[in-house]
Amino acid sequence: MSRSLGWLGVLRLGLVQSALGAIVVLTTSTLNRVMVVEMALPALLPGLLLGWHYAVQVARPRMGHGADQGRRCTPWILGGMVTLAAGGWLAALATVLMGEHLAAGVVLALLAYGLIGLGVAASGTSLLTLLAKRVPAERRAAAATTVWMLMIAGFVVTAGVSGALLDPFSPQRLLAVAGGVAVVAVGVAALALFRLEGTSDSTEPAERAAVPAPFGQALRSAWAEPLARRFTVFVFVSMLAYSMQDLILEPFAGLVFGLTPGGTTRLSGTQHGGALLGMLLAAGSGSRWAGGRWGTLRGWTVWGCVASGLALSGLVMAGLVGPGWPLKANVFLLGLCTGAFSIAAIGSMMGLAGAGGPGREGVRMGLWGAAQAQAFALGGIVGTAASDLARWLIPGTGAAYALVFAANGALFLAAARLAARVEPAATPRPPVFVGTLGRAA
Repeated sequence: MSRSLGWLGVLRLGLVQSALGAIVVLTTSTLNRVMVVEMALPALLPGLLLGWHYAVQVARPRMGHGADQGRRCTPWILGGMVTLAAGGWLAALATVLMGEHLAAGVVLALLAYGLIGLGVAASGTSLLTLLAKRVPAERRAAAATTVWMLMIAGFVVTAGVSGALLDPFSPQRLLAVAGGVAVVAVGVAALALFRLEGTSDSTEPAERAAVPAPFGQALRSAWAEPLARRFTVFVFVSMLAYSMQDLILEPFAGLVFGLTPGGTTRLSGTQHGGALLGMLLAAGSGSRWAGGRWGTLRGWTVWGCVASGLALSGLVMAGLVGPGWPLKANVFLLGLCTGAFSIAAIGSMMGLAGAGGPGREGVRMGLWGAAQAQAFALGGIVGTAASDLARWLIPGTGAAYALVFAANGALFLAAARLAARVEPAATPRPPVFVGTLGRAA
């Protein structure tokens, strides 16, 4: 059999995920804000571009099926990272070009965001598949939590450093920062993956032929499983709720609170910092010192969605009150709540990935990844289009954004209702950190 990944291997995969997140955070936050505020373009434009990059990720199940057939994941991960880095820098170049030649900039942006989508799909799906295949079942939830925490840490570090480097803002600074992030991210990923998986000879012939079924049959088989299907629907709705606020938060902070590009980038870092703490709280609730008495994965998922909806009601007030509202604290609270619910959902996902038997992890991971990507595609379009429409219909900019945040909060409550129905039976407790990681080490 292929050798299992120890905790050092899990940490190395976490570094790859943090490198991936470092490039993505510039695309979803900084470039979005520059288009809307500095370039004075409709918020729908970055929403459509990000929607395109998510739509491309419909290929995730096919990539996961390839990994199920026994192919090495490392070339997919590293190749995806290089593609993502190239797309990220081209996206920054396209944003600068829009200031002089809008049509040419949009055409280049379509190419760049398509590359970003393919890069994320290839690297992200293959990384999760490798994690599900090489980590023992009893460690998968904690391993996934570790990887996601490092990704959020990458968000926080990149947002803080790039935010500082972008002030005072100029197109040249934007290109330099984007290029630097891309080069460092690929370098970190390559070093982290070096000899991690081993050679193709380390995979036995039986594993290479683990999934003889054609892709279509494998996908239909995964969708036919009631638990996998219910979880797919929950992932779609919850990620739709999450992504609606993601693209409008920085423009909202710039237009209503007057924050600079560096300021809104640092605000994004504050949100990711809250998400990191929320993940730690959800994960630590199942640790040895907590005695596992602070809830189940299902409970953290449900109440995390409810709390996220309540945090968004605070942003409704922020839009109505204006600069006097404690925006930074509100955004940190939103990150805290979304981090708690998301890590609980990821723990469930890793546990469910192997429920269909060995050799099917990649297809299931790809199915849920595709559901998330399509939700983000729709959420970006809906959120940005709704903000544009509300600002056109309602005189006050803050009130217009408040209406959108209110609808977003209601969607989180709907996601909470779906989460309560995913696993009606008793569910495992949140991923154990202090106990499990201590014993595994």
